Amino acid sequence: MSSALTVGDRRRATLDRLQGESTARRRPTRTTRTRSRQAAPKRSTDGVRARPAPEVLGPPTGTYYAIVGVVVVFVMLGLVMVLSASAVTEANLGNSPYRVFGRQAMWAGLGLVGMVIAARVPYSVWRKLVIPLGVLGVAAMAAPFAPGIGASVNGARSWVRIGGLSVQPSEFLKLAVVVLAADLLARRGAELAARRATIAPIGFLAAVGAGLCLAQGDLGSAVVLGAIVLSVAWIAGVPLVPLGLMAGAATSAGLLFVISSPRRLDRFTAFLNVSEEKDHLAYQTYQGFLSMANGGLSGSGIGGSKGKLGYLPYAHSDFIFAVIADELGFIGTAAVIGGFIMLVWFGIQTALAAPDRFGMLLAGGVASWFGVQAIVNLGGVTGVLPVTGLTLPFFSAGGSSLFVSMTAAGLLLSVARRLNSQSAVVAEPASRIGRPSRRP
Repeated sequence: MSSALTVGDRRRATLDRLQGESTARRRPTRTTRTRSRQAAPKRSTDGVRARPAPEVLGPPTGTYYAIVGVVVVFVMLGLVMVLSASAVTEANLGNSPYRVFGRQAMWAGLGLVGMVIAARVPYSVWRKLVIPLGVLGVAAMAAPFAPGIGASVNGARSWVRIGGLSVQPSEFLKLAVVVLAADLLARRGAELAARRATIAPIGFLAAVGAGLCLAQGDLGSAVVLGAIVLSVAWIAGVPLVPLGLMAGAATSAGLLFVISSPRRLDRFTAFLNVSEEKDHLAYQTYQGFLSMANGGLSGSGIGGSKGKLGYLPYAHSDFIFAVIADELGFIGTAAVIGGFIMLVWFGIQTALAAPDRFGMLLAGGVASWFGVQAIVNLGGVTGVLPVTGLTLPFFSAGGSSLFVSMTAAGLLLSVARRLNSQSAVVAEPASRIGRPSRRP
């Protein structure tokens, strides 16, 4: 049996388990109700009544530590590579060689705070914030069109610049969409095939998320947002036929967006003729090839890349993987790709072992997000896919990308931390209880 079938079978088994537990909680049997009434905590003679405690967390699992390890190594290595890829260029421009690195380090510190908070707060708290998150995410996507603060980069008006601070709202929208999709499909677990209850809302969510990115000219983020929603829907058990129709509609919309502009079409298809377009539309891809080829097995060493000396555009952001391949060689690139495979794999294991449906979908959505975005970025750098300007999570220079990626990793850790959580009963003084209940 293939690994894909094994994961699919485990996904179905997990859904059946969670659905059975949910049904048992909603519809207890007569015997269960009788035992519950008999075992219900009542006011004791010493004025103390027992009540359920919020949760008791067991020791962290190996999956939890594995995710922490991968993310920490990625962030630290990413900071080193950003400094290496940007220092010379910034110095040649008359800026401090540490300018880009300092900004990235600041965002890494903020991301660490976000990751720790997201990991420590029970992930169920996010379900109470789905509406504010959705409203804020949509509102933030309108900010780049506001005069005075909106900015365009490579034809995409997807940035907000206030003073020296640059933010890309689509990164925060990804976080909101993951939570919205997980909450919606967790609530509609018994109506996954219903067109009005599930199919239409999830399709609307994908259309709004991807459509807002396309309106900004950001095809890469649109692809990732659509993939996040479809991945969460598949994990939830939505039938394949409507999923296929939604994927076909999304692909058609993306192609129409590309062919609507001759310039955009030429840039999108340049990867098919790198050798012919190496001096024009495929210049960045070709220079990336040269940097990767220069790395060999063990690389030229940290700081040894020649491509970053002005030959490779955006060496510290979109094409940082080419600098990694140059300076760390095949060994380093294999380690980075293997790290992403590990992160996605442990995210899948977290989803399959999640204690509830929302946790399963949240962990699966975050894992899909990291996997799809890494594939799109690496595909563009290696010439397998078109260059979309999408960042490599945890590595590329970009504060909003790093901060949101680390916060999303915190959500994944929050689910992994509660894989073996338990309920407990604690005593509460009668003075804090109030009037006794009339129910038996």
